[in-house]
Amino acid sequence: MTLNIDESNLKHGILGLVIALVEVIRDALRIQALRRMESGTLTEEEVNRLGEALMELDIALDEIKREQGITESVKAVRDGLDEIVDDVLDRMLNPERWDEHEGE
Repeated sequence: MTLNIDESNLKHGILGLVIALVEVIRDALRIQALRRMESGTLTEEEVNRLGEALMELDIALDEIKREQGITESVKAVRDGLDEIVDDVLDRMLNPERWDEHEGE
């Protein structure tokens, strides 16, 4: 039995996963930046630099996805990650509901 690996699909899959993870990190950074802005711990200059850096990252990620043809792959990975996070949060917030399902 031989294993046939399509290098193109493998490359797109791995690249899609990497970009999706970078997007998750970017989203976390954006949330943290908003919290710091709202709390007033950033100067106006820091806010401007942070905003520019996040916009440049958005542009770079969009460009990579477009150039590599992985927009849909990244979306699929993000959707899957969102489902996992939703399940983990639900288990943390509603443990009694999940305890009922454990016995099934």
